[in-house]
Amino acid sequence: MEIEFKFCIPPERLAAVQAAARRGTHAHIRMEARYFDTPDAALSSRGIAFRLRREGDQWVQTVKALGNGPLDREEHNVDRGHATGPAPEPQPELHAGTVAGTRLLGALQAASGPLTETYGTEMDRVTRDIAFKGGVVELALDIGRVIAHRGTPQQKEARICELELELKAGPLAGLVAIATRWATRHGLFLSTVSKAERGERLLAPQWARPATKATPMKASGLPKHFLNGRALQRAAVAHCLHQILANASEIVEGGGDEEHVHQLRIGIRRLRTALRELAPLAPGAFDPAWEPPLVEVFQRLGQLRDQGQALQSIVADLRDAGAPALDVIVAAGHAPAPSAAAAIVRMPAFQAALIALMAFTAQGEDAPPAAAEEALDAKDTRRLLQKRLRRLHAKVRQGSQDFAALPVEEQHRLRKRLKRLRYLTEFVAPALDAEGESFLASLQPALTALGRLGDERVARALYSDIAAMDPRAWFGMGWLTAREALTVADCEKALAHLADMPRLRKAGKR
Repeated sequence: MEIEFKFCIPPERLAAVQAAARRGTHAHIRMEARYFDTPDAALSSRGIAFRLRREGDQWVQTVKALGNGPLDREEHNVDRGHATGPAPEPQPELHAGTVAGTRLLGALQAASGPLTETYGTEMDRVTRDIAFKGGVVELALDIGRVIAHRGTPQQKEARICELELELKAGPLAGLVAIATRWATRHGLFLSTVSKAERGERLLAPQWARPATKATPMKASGLPKHFLNGRALQRAAVAHCLHQILANASEIVEGGGDEEHVHQLRIGIRRLRTALRELAPLAPGAFDPAWEPPLVEVFQRLGQLRDQGQALQSIVADLRDAGAPALDVIVAAGHAPAPSAAAAIVRMPAFQAALIALMAFTAQGEDAPPAAAEEALDAKDTRRLLQKRLRRLHAKVRQGSQDFAALPVEEQHRLRKRLKRLRYLTEFVAPALDAEGESFLASLQPALTALGRLGDERVARALYSDIAAMDPRAWFGMGWLTAREALTVADCEKALAHLADMPRLRKAGKR
C-alpha cells in the first residue's frame, strides 16, 4: 500500500515547479500507457485502474484500487519485459494474491465483456528523492496528456500537470512536512482526480463528477475496535475527508458547480463536528491549527451559496406568486465570478490543513498519543459518546419548546446544534441500537424546515438591500415578511416530532 499526496500545478507556477523538481540529482523518463476496461466499465465503476505502461525501455503492468483512507492506495506492479517490440497483452491473473489484484479479478468475473483498451497517456516524468531525517520521499513531476479515441476524428485530449509526493521510507511526519512546504511555496492544490479518471471523462460525451454527498458510516470496513477513541477519531475524519476532497477537487479543477460548493460546506461542517465532539476520546490528537482554515473557507463559501443556490427555490416561489421579473443577484451586484469558489478552496492555509488531516487518518493503531493522556477504551468511549449525544439532544429539545419566542440568533444556534446532533449520530451509527435509523429520520424534517427559514431570512435581507434602488424588490420583501410566521410554525411542528435518543450497543455486539 502506498501513501502519497497528489497535487495539481497552476499553469503560472509550472516553470518554478519544474526548476525545483530538477534541482540536484534527478531522473527523466518518457512514459506511454494503455488503460483497459470492459464495455460495461466493470473496473472504473469500482475505482480500479488497470494499465500497461512503457517506462523507458521496460513494460510495467499495474493495477490500482482505492484504499481505506484518503491517503491509501492499493497498488501492484508486474514487470512485463523490455519494450523492444509491440506492447504485451494484458494479463490480469499476474496480480492474483494481492489486495488490488483480488479486486481486479473479482470485478472482471462480474463483467459482461472482455478487456479492451479505452484510452492512453503520454507524459514526461521527472523524479528525485528528497531525504529528511529518518526517511525518504520520492517526488514525481508528470507533464503530458491523456488521449481518447486516438487516431480517429473523435480524438480528445486532456492535459496532465501533476506533482506526486510518495513516502518511501521513514515517518509519515516527514512526508507531511515536505508536502506542506511544496504546496505553500508553489501554490499547489490537492486533487483526487486520477489520470484514469481524466481518461474516463474524455470517453463520455458530457461528463463531470457529480457532487459527492455524505454516505452512512457502516460497520463493515471500520476498524475492529471501532469504539476505541483514536480509531473512531480516524474513521470519522476519513469519512468526512472523502466528501470534502471529492468536491474540492472538482471546484479547484474548474468542473464544480453550486451543488459541489454546497456539499463541500456540508463536509466541512461534519468534519468540524467530529473535531469538536470526538476530541475527548483521545485528548490532544486533534491539532487546534486545523480549525481556523476550515472556518474561513466554510464562511467564505457560505457567502457564495447565499448568493446562489440558497435563493433559487425562493425566487421560483416568488415568481409563482406573481413577483415582478428581477434578477436578484445582478440587482444586488453580488454575482460571484466563476473562479471565486476555486480561489477560496486553493487558499494555502486550507490546503495545508487538508494535508495534515489526511496524514492523521493514515496513522496506524500503534501511533503514539499526541498528549500524555491515553485514548479511552471501548467502555469509556461508549459512556462519553452517550453523554455527548444526550446533552446535544436535551439542548435541542429545550430549544424546541418555545421556538417561536426565541431570538433569531438562538433559533440559528438551535439549527447548528441539530446539525451537530445529526452528524455525531451518523459517526456512531454502526454502534447504535435498532432505533438509530428512525432517530436520524426524525431529524430530517426539522433540519429541512430550519434550513428553509434561514434561506428565507437571507433572501429577505437581500431584497431589502435591493429595494432601496429597485422598487420591484418590495414585492419579495413583503412576501417573505408575511411568510416568516408560517415558516416558523413549520419549524415548531417538525421539532415537535423528534424521536427519543437511541442508545449505543455494548462493545462486541456490532
